[in-house]
This record gives sequence, C-alpha cells and structure tokens, in this order.
Amino acid sequence: MKIDILTIFPEMFTGFLTSSLLGKAVKKNILNINCIDIRSFTEDKHNTVDDKPFGGGVGMVMKAEPVYKAIKSTGVKKHNNLYKKPFKKPLVVFMSPQGEKLNTDMVKQLSKYDHLVLLCGHYEGIDERAMNWVDKEVSIGDYVLTGGEVPAMVLIDAVSRMIPGVVKEKLSVEQDSFFNGMLDYPHYTRPAKFKNMKVPDVLLSGNHAEIEKWKNKQSFERTQKRRPDLLKK
Repeated sequence: MKIDILTIFPEMFTGFLTSSLLGKAVKKNILNINCIDIRSFTEDKHNTVDDKPFGGGVGMVMKAEPVYKAIKSTGVKKHNNLYKKPFKKPLVVFMSPQGEKLNTDMVKQLSKYDHLVLLCGHYEGIDERAMNWVDKEVSIGDYVLTGGEVPAMVLIDAVSRMIPGVVKEKLSVEQDSFFNGMLDYPHYTRPAKFKNMKVPDVLLSGNHAEIEKWKNKQSFERTQKRRPDLLKK
C-alpha cells in the first residue's frame, strides 16, 4: 500500500514512521509512506499556507491553491466511488473532526485501497473549495486537536495492521478488540503467580477446547460489562 501524507509539519512523522512494526513494514516495502509538505506548493517567499477568512471571524484558514496542488501531486484526477472496486485509484481522506468516526469496519475498507492520500488540516480548517478533491472526511473522535497529523497517525497505524505482512501473526489481528464485534479477552504471561495473583487454571491446563471456550466467555462478559453497545449491534 502507498500512503501520501499532506501536511505542513512533516517532521512530526519521523519517529512514527521509523519505529516499531511500521518502521519494519516500510523497510520491507510492504508500506510506501511519503510525507509531502504543503508549504512546498506555495509561491511567496514566506511559504504562506493560510489567510484570514472572508466574512470575518477568529483564526486563519488554509488556502485552497497549495492544498489543491499538493493533492494533485499525488496523482489524484477525480473523485472515487467509495468502497467500490477498483480500489486502485488514490483515495483522498481529509482528517477532520466533522468527518465520519473511524471504526474497525472503516479501517477494513480503507485497507483495500492501493493508495491513500491523507490531508492534515490546521487552523480553522481548509478553504471549502479544496474539498472538491476530497473523497472522504474522517474523525477519530468528538474533540478537536491542533491539527490533522495525530489523527492521520492513528488511521495509518490502524489500517496498516490490516495489510498482510505488517503484523507477523494474522491471527493476532483477527483476535484484537472490535475485529469481530467484541472486546478482547484478558491476557497473561510468566510468572504464573505474581503478588499472590494466579493465572486462571484453565490457561495452564493444555486443554485447547476449554481454553477457547474460556476466551470466548471472557470476551463476551468483558464486552457486556464495558461496551454493551457493541452487543446491540
């Protein structure tokens, strides 16, 4: 998968893209992730990407032209039909608190695309005219951050886990919370006893059928207690 990140702060992604599983996936060319500086598409000596809003109001607005040019530099030509084949055209995603809230179903769908273009907004947002080249707005929650970079990292991390080869064990992804609609079961490791707290006997029994039954029961009970809304779905 190719991911282009359009941002005015590309340095924010340096550690994120070179560490942990993502860093390994980039080195193995499983993921091709590029940071594109929107400022490089400005034409004044100050590389100005924002200006005062028409009609008055507080804050600044990102200018349409540099955003448009940054998007076009990735090979985008026109809108996509969301979630319909083919998934080979670049899909432009604007990280916005006004967007559809990111969840596992959306992550699975986004992982089918060969090329994602993530637009990171700032200030009061972007000039509405630039939205003509955006396919989808995505939010990571009902709150506002200083910019779209952190939400873009969240989306990249979640989507990358769905790409074969990023996570070594496919089953590890499939047993994660939310993948099958419920929360994950409790996990334990050595030592078997810690501060008088013991690992459940069934996990030490070697009886795989009973262990699987215990995991399913724990997953259901944890979901029922912490996120009953998931069971309603």
